[in-house]
Amino acid sequence: MARFLNTRKAVSEIEDLIRDADQRLILISPYLKLSKDFKELLTYRNSKDKITTVIFGKQELNPNEMKFLQGLRFVILKYNQDLHAKCYLNDDKMIITSLNLYEFSMNNNKEMGVLINKNDESDKELFADALKEIDFIDETSERFEFTSIPEKKEPKSEKQEKSYSKSIDYSKSKLLTTKDLSQKAKISSRKVNSWFVDNKLMYKKEDDWYATKKGKELGGKEKEGQYGKFVVWPEEIAMEIN
Repeated sequence: MARFLNTRKAVSEIEDLIRDADQRLILISPYLKLSKDFKELLTYRNSKDKITTVIFGKQELNPNEMKFLQGLRFVILKYNQDLHAKCYLNDDKMIITSLNLYEFSMNNNKEMGVLINKNDESDKELFADALKEIDFIDETSERFEFTSIPEKKEPKSEKQEKSYSKSIDYSKSKLLTTKDLSQKAKISSRKVNSWFVDNKLMYKKEDDWYATKKGKELGGKEKEGQYGKFVVWPEEIAMEIN
C-alpha cells in the first residue's frame, strides 16, 4: 500500500531510491540544486555506466549544477517549460511529492509525498497509471545540451541595436517574466534568455539575473523571488525576440 512521507522521510526515501536503482532512474523536478549527498549518489551511479534521466522545468539552472551534470556521461538532461510535477522513479519504486531536488526546499520547506512500490500488489495499478504519465512527460520534453560557446552572430550597428528600444514607449506596459515572454513569442525560455544576453540587456551572476543599464532603459526591472533575483520585461518585447 502507498505510504505517506513527510519532508525528512521523503528526502531519505529519494536517496534510497537513487542508491537502489538498477536499470531505470528518472528524476523529475522543476528546480535543481543538488545537495552534496545527492551529487555523490549520482556520481557513483554514473561510474557504473548506468543511465539517469533528469527532467527539469526552470531554465535558470545554477551554473554549478550545469558543470556537475555536464560532467556525468550517463546523465540525460531534458527540459520541459511547463513542468510542475515532482516525481522520482527507479525499477521498483516511485515517489510523488511536492519536494523539488532543491537543497533549500529539503532543509527549510514543509513538504509531503507518497511512496509507491510496484512489488506491492495493492500498488501495481497505481504504479502503472503514474508510469504512463511519466513516459508522456519524458517523451514530450526536449533534450537539453549545454553550450559553452554562444552562436556567432553578425555584429549589429549601434543604430540597429538601439532601434527597438526607441520605437515603442514601454513605460505603461504590463511586465512579464521570461517564461511568460517565451509563451507569447512561442520559443523556449532558454532562447528568450539568450536573446536578452546576446543583446546586452541582461546578465547572470551566480544564481541571479540582473538587467544591464541598457536593459533598464528598455523597461527591465529586477525582482526578488523564492529562488533568487530575476528580471521582468514589458510584454511588447515579445514581438522583438527572435
